[in-house]
This record gives sequence, structure tokens and C-alpha cells, in this order.
Amino acid sequence: MPLEYTGIRVRDLDRSTRFYTEGLGLKLGPSGRMAAGGRWRELHDPETRAVLELNYYPGDPPYREGDELDHLGFRVADLDRAVERLVALGARVRIPAFHEGSVRLVFLSDPDGVWIELEETHSDDVPPTSRSGV
Repeated sequence: MPLEYTGIRVRDLDRSTRFYTEGLGLKLGPSGRMAAGGRWRELHDPETRAVLELNYYPGDPPYREGDELDHLGFRVADLDRAVERLVALGARVRIPAFHEGSVRLVFLSDPDGVWIELEETHSDDVPPTSRSGV
């Protein structure tokens, strides 16, 4: 299960984009709208190729300081087996498995409440759901 990216919640997408690109040297990647509302933007580290996903959710739920970590995204080969294994280790399913385009995903929380997105795709060139739409 490779760690695909880290998603953080931001209050102002443009301000955060400037901060991470101009201030820390990350490069712009794809961006778009989420099926459930909100907007996202990928930023890439040119040296390590790490991906930071900025997530902006207008209105509900209100942003509170400390809500910055939105979720960690992992790619898995077998979504059902991964969910079963993680639930046995204390995870809670927060959003049951669903399809969006050619990707199947689920959101869980770890035993401490950190949200985790698992994505199952059958082709390495298909991006995770939260990055697939415009």
C-alpha cells in the first residue's frame, strides 16, 4: 500500500497555493472540484516527487484550527481486503466504498481519528478519485 499523497484542509485555496509554491518551492499540479463539493489542488515537490493535496470545503463543516490534516491517501490492490484488515486493527469506516469514474474508494479513520482514503484502481495511470475530476 504505497502512500499516494497527503491531503490538508485549507481556508483559502489561492493563499495556500502561493504559500507552498512561492514559499517552499512546490510546483502546481492538477486541480478540480470534488464530487461531494469543494475544490482541490495538487502541489508536487520537484525533488522528492511527494504530493501535497490542498482541500477547500466551503461552508460546512466550518473550519477549526487543528483541522489542517484532511486525510492520507493510499493506493491498494484489493479494497475489500484492505478495509477488513484495517477494521480488525481498529479503523472505523466513515464513508463506505463507492465508485467515482473508474476508481473505487473508501474513507476510514484510524484508531486516533485520522482520516484515510483507500483507492483501488486497475491501472497505474488513473489518478485517485479526489484528483480525477474537474
